[in-house]
Amino acid sequence: MCGIFGIALKPGATLAKKEFKALLGRLYSLSESRGKESTGLCLYLPQMAQAWTVKSAQPASKALRSKPFKDSLKNGLTSAYGRQTASVSQAVIAIAHSRLVTNGKAELQDNNQPVRWKDINIVHNGIIVNTDKLWAEHSHLTRHAEVDTEVLAALLSDNMTRNFNPVAATQQVFSELKGSASVAWVHESIAGLTLASNTGDLLYAMLPGDAGMVFASERYILEQALTSLVYGKMDIVLPVQPVLANTGVFFDLSNNKTAQLFTLSEQDEQAAHLPVENELTITHNLLSNPAKKAIKPIIGQADESLLHYNEQAMRELKRCSNCILPETFPFIHFDKEGCCNYCRHYTPKYKGVDTAKSKADFIQMAQQFRGNNGRPDVLVPFSGGRDSCYGLHVIKEEFGLNPVTFTYDWGMVTDLARRNIARVCGKLGVQNILVSADIKMKRDNIRKNVSAWLRKPDLGMVPLFMAGDKHFFKIANTIKRQTGIRLDLWSANPLENTDFKSGFCGTSPDFEKARIDYQSLSRKLKMIGYYASRFLVNPAYINSSLIDTAKAFSSYYFEPRRDFFFMFEHMVWDEREVNKVIMDQYDFEMSPDSPSTWRIGDGTAPFYNYIYMTARGFTEFDTFRSNQIREGQITRADALEAVLVENRPRIQSLRWYLDTLNLDFNDAIKRINRLDTAGMHQ
Repeated sequence: MCGIFGIALKPGATLAKKEFKALLGRLYSLSESRGKESTGLCLYLPQMAQAWTVKSAQPASKALRSKPFKDSLKNGLTSAYGRQTASVSQAVIAIAHSRLVTNGKAELQDNNQPVRWKDINIVHNGIIVNTDKLWAEHSHLTRHAEVDTEVLAALLSDNMTRNFNPVAATQQVFSELKGSASVAWVHESIAGLTLASNTGDLLYAMLPGDAGMVFASERYILEQALTSLVYGKMDIVLPVQPVLANTGVFFDLSNNKTAQLFTLSEQDEQAAHLPVENELTITHNLLSNPAKKAIKPIIGQADESLLHYNEQAMRELKRCSNCILPETFPFIHFDKEGCCNYCRHYTPKYKGVDTAKSKADFIQMAQQFRGNNGRPDVLVPFSGGRDSCYGLHVIKEEFGLNPVTFTYDWGMVTDLARRNIARVCGKLGVQNILVSADIKMKRDNIRKNVSAWLRKPDLGMVPLFMAGDKHFFKIANTIKRQTGIRLDLWSANPLENTDFKSGFCGTSPDFEKARIDYQSLSRKLKMIGYYASRFLVNPAYINSSLIDTAKAFSSYYFEPRRDFFFMFEHMVWDEREVNKVIMDQYDFEMSPDSPSTWRIGDGTAPFYNYIYMTARGFTEFDTFRSNQIREGQITRADALEAVLVENRPRIQSLRWYLDTLNLDFNDAIKRINRLDTAGMHQ
């Protein structure tokens, strides 16, 4: 989920000091896209038994200008280069990190990377989903931090104590962990660096003459960082090599054979036990550069009893005789048989379709994009939700394509979603490119818009809360350009269609639209006009989020879609099959406050669904289940019973959402409850 990168040089490597600093700076700058919440560096000189570690709860762009970072880099490189400036006199290793916070608060320095455990320093990208179990199974090791990376460092140190072999130690640790992990680590008694990954999220380039190496989490980051590298007096182009999924590389800076490749799947009995390089105790200089903590407003204790839900009133709503859409649904009309216009105009997508043939036909179509050079041939947007997890499984295991996934973290991706991303990518050995927004800015934007909405609630303006995530279409096109991938496959299914959200803006349903993400130009213009009118009525919407919202709207509605497919527009989507695969094969994690596998990784969904349920007596689940009825996948009676459970307020998720935005739970819920003018949820 984060960005890890670094440089390792043998003694005598002719990389100028200023070029070392410039290269490291470029790696930081490019890797900031993967996380901006904290930054770290460990600079290690094994032959001198010295190390400098500095951490900051700030993005790299700020941290690198701070005195602790400047001092650490200056002191370390002065020792490494001595009186020389064109080549290092001592072996030097720099491992660095740009973090997206997943486990552990960034304000606590023990949670930030690099993580040190006795003689191990490590940076880690990914999420270990069995962290607590590993600590319990190795109870002789004492946990000090919240971050999952610490257990990797502890296990590596423990293995090295018993068997001084970095390859074997790495293999043993990966055999025990579950989730995703790409790591770079050093032992303070070895002039060497170990890289390993179970997802393929690491790449490296060797310097001429095997004098050293440079590594990073993404090919694009590494290639761009190396673009202007001047080695000696020559401009050079260094070939980039992947650390393939379930493999590792040990870089020995003390002998002629620099890179030792190994697999993670089995113990390497041939790996040599290394001699101890440092008889001296390592001198470790730890500096911190904590960011000023934001002062959160004083918020009273959440009163969960304020949440309304009246199942009997929900049952008594007039609903379509065929589906379960209620009379409160926008633009709904019932004929004399009680059937709604949504059912009358619905064209089945799956009913009567040969499931096996539809899948086979789509697989055949996708083969035209297959690569022949071992590089990824399909980009898969990956939210960690049930459909994206199932879709990735199908693409890798049934289509036989070589996917790379991407996740856009805009501040509302939950830890549960991240853990499911780690589970599936880790098991399939698939790279996940994380693009992290400025999460603080995004959450500030959401808070401002939710606060404005609470002053004058308007159902048509609810989608404004989700505007911040709509940049993913633009990001997908950017990653395709960077990687050279032509095809992108999306896993959203057409039964999730939620046109009622635009319906509350006065936009009538488009029963003829060709795809779930389509809107006609006239409807787009009508929505823009609706939003503009509400901005005038409620000036609180005119805030610093406007530019970001405009860019999101442009990305969603106007970004080109080339070689772009929603898979389940072309092949049958079946909820039972989806749930069986993700639960049985990937141990998909459910949310404790929902019986459904749907919408549990999106931190915003419980909030806006509570609004719709309170104001009109339905949520997204009613539209989804109604589409399943029309497809013959579920009975009307079963659908109604399902939504009466699925529409219940998700208490834990609502508290997380409002707490994350620093909004008062009691005040927000009271204001939403005023929308219940019909008394449906008292």
